[in-house]
Amino acid sequence: MLRLGIPVIGVTDIPRAVAFWTEALNLVATEDWASDTWRTLIHPDGSGRALGLMHSTSPAEPRPRIHLDLFVDTAEEQQAEVRRLISLGAQTVDWDLYPPDPDFVVLADPDGNIFCVVDLSHAPSGGGASAS
Repeated sequence: MLRLGIPVIGVTDIPRAVAFWTEALNLVATEDWASDTWRTLIHPDGSGRALGLMHSTSPAEPRPRIHLDLFVDTAEEQQAEVRRLISLGAQTVDWDLYPPDPDFVVLADPDGNIFCVVDLSHAPSGGGASAS
C-alpha cells in the first residue's frame, strides 16, 4: 500500500543543512541511508523519520508551490522562534503576498528554501492570498 513518507528539502550544503534543521526542529541526524548526497533527520525519541535533506544543484524557488509550515501556539512564541531561527542562519524574506493580518512569517533556510512560522492562535490567515 502506498503511504506518505517524509518531506525532502533540496540543499547545496548537506552539513550546513543538517546543522540548521536539527537545531531548528530539535531533530537528530541518523546514519540511515546517509551518503554524500542524503541525510535523514529523525525525532530524538526514536519515533520515526521527520525530514530528508538531499543535495541539489538547482536554486531554491522564490515562490515554492510546496513548503514547510512550522507551528507555534502564540504570537509571543512566534516572535521568539523567528528570532531563534534567524540566529541559527534563517533569513527574513521580503514577502509581498502577506494578507492584511497574517498568522504566518515567511523565512528562508540557509539555502534559501522558503518556510513559514505559523501562529495557530491566529490562524487561519485572512481570506485573501495564501503564502504559497
